[in-house]
Amino acid sequence: MQPQRALLPDGRWHFQHGPIDLVIAAEGDPRAVADAHEAAWMRFQNVLPELVAELRCLRLPVRGPCALQGVVARRMWHACRPFHSQFITPMAAVAGAVAQEIVASYAHAGITRAAVNNGGDIALRLAPGASFKVGVFADLARFDAADDRLPLDADFVVTADLPVRGIATSGWRGRSFSLGIADSVTVLARTAAMADAAATVIANAVNVDDPRIARRPANEMKDDSDLGDTLVTVDVPSLAAAQVQAALQAGARRARSLQREGLIHSALLVCEHRAARVEAGAPATSPREVGSVFA
Repeated sequence: MQPQRALLPDGRWHFQHGPIDLVIAAEGDPRAVADAHEAAWMRFQNVLPELVAELRCLRLPVRGPCALQGVVARRMWHACRPFHSQFITPMAAVAGAVAQEIVASYAHAGITRAAVNNGGDIALRLAPGASFKVGVFADLARFDAADDRLPLDADFVVTADLPVRGIATSGWRGRSFSLGIADSVTVLARTAAMADAAATVIANAVNVDDPRIARRPANEMKDDSDLGDTLVTVDVPSLAAAQVQAALQAGARRARSLQREGLIHSALLVCEHRAARVEAGAPATSPREVGSVFA
């Protein structure tokens, strides 16, 4: 399959190549924006072939020195390196790392702001004084394709003065596998690759033991999964409030530890209509009903 691009009615661009699916928005001087879009397209066409060339190594656990050669592949590895004490492969950061690579094409004079959204993992470029508003849709199970409205659970604004240029979401309902039971974990971090890796790790930590939670080997769900026969979550029943609270607290502790290490800025964890927040400079909130946390 060849890479494809299409100009969307609202002026954003859609780039697609195999599993990589980007929606790109940029604002600024029209000539600078047009040139940046073209540069992004030229770079995008080579990203997937570069990753495929090193796919075998990208599916191996992160350990020892980095043997990868490609710039995106190495970014994935280094984003996952802080978590190497547990099983993790560079693939945990692939979506964020790709978005980060493409958004670099917009780091030029005349660009006020740009966002590259790779399936919900977002890389930002913000000129001084610029900001970007991001919406959160916490539970994909509530999505109704017949309804043209998307009822957001929350939104937040990333300003240029914040140390945040990456946003990523993980959870068992998403497009990637998770070991935990979080509907979603949204992480803000310095880079999109780091946000992607951290969201995976925190979502895995939102967990509780219950025999009713359905788990299957990852390679039974997808035969080429980098997780091998690791059990991943495939269904979560309605759990008792105390179980949900315990799971969210476990995830919040993991998020807070990553925050202390400077690996993330903040995080929002959601599980069965309850949520916990880990904010910069503030203690983690106790799990609450989604409505009250996101008000």
